[in-house]
Parts: sequence; C-alpha cells; structure tokens
Amino acid sequence: MNITAGKFKGRKLITPDTKLVRPTLSKVRMAVFNVLQAYIEFENSNFLDMYGGSGIMGLEAISRGFKSVTVIEKDKKIFQIIKKNYELLNQNAKFHNLDTLKFKTKETFDVIYIDPPYHAGIYEQTLNIIPEFKICVIEHSEETEINKYNILKQKKYGDKVLTFLTK
Repeated sequence: MNITAGKFKGRKLITPDTKLVRPTLSKVRMAVFNVLQAYIEFENSNFLDMYGGSGIMGLEAISRGFKSVTVIEKDKKIFQIIKKNYELLNQNAKFHNLDTLKFKTKETFDVIYIDPPYHAGIYEQTLNIIPEFKICVIEHSEETEINKYNILKQKKYGDKVLTFLTK
C-alpha cells in the first residue's frame, strides 16, 4: 500500500491483515481527494477518519497538505499498525483507540471520512453521532442508502460508492 500523491507520494506503508481491514483502493483515494480539492483548501483544514483501518486516508490527507488528522480505530492490533505508519512518515495525529460510536468531541472538522465494515449496518448510527463538518465522505456498497444531509456528489467505483455530503 502506497501513498498516491503529495509530499509522501510513493511511500510504502504497513498493511494490516486483509481479513481484518479493507484498505481503500488507490483509485478511490485519489478520487476522494480530487473531489475534495474542488470544495476546500487543504492547507488549513483538519480531517477525521472515523474507521481508521490501515490509516491510509489520514496519511493521504497529511501528504496532500491537511494541517491535522484525527484517527479512530477500535481494534488494538490495527490501531498499533496505524500508529507505526504515522511514525514511518514522522507524522503526528490525534489517535483514539475506541469504538467509533462512542467518540465524542466538540471539535469541528473540515472533512470527515466514514468507511466502516460495509455489512456492519452502522452507517445511520455513525451519521447520527458525527461532529460538525464542512464535507463528509462516505465509502459504502451500492446497497447502502445514504439519506441524511445534502448529497453534494456521488461517484461509483465498481461495487463501491463515494457519497460526499454537506449540511
């Protein structure tokens, strides 16, 4: 797994066991940030990755110029791999090793990225607890309907859908 763009482009990261996570494909990561670039300035923005997985999305955000990243990951082994990936690039983030649905903050985020296990059925619950944001990006399967907030854009990549929301 490699960073796709920015100052860390091409840097290789540690990939967690694929039975435990489903890392976002590079073409999907590039699409996320290409769309975001049309709506926000990355330089002074912050990014929340609500289901950290491999940690790649937050590191892509930092590589592209986001000023800060917050990562939430429930699994302890995966959480340690995420932290190692940040250490490999000598980058800092706010890390939370807990169930995303228990995350509480008063912080506002420019971008929130949501990519839970597709069939966990927690999209609605997650959208009900997210903090304030400018743009929320949800990676989901075609079967999952997103009916909350305003849909800014949707893009399909095989069996994956990216939905960009605003309030």
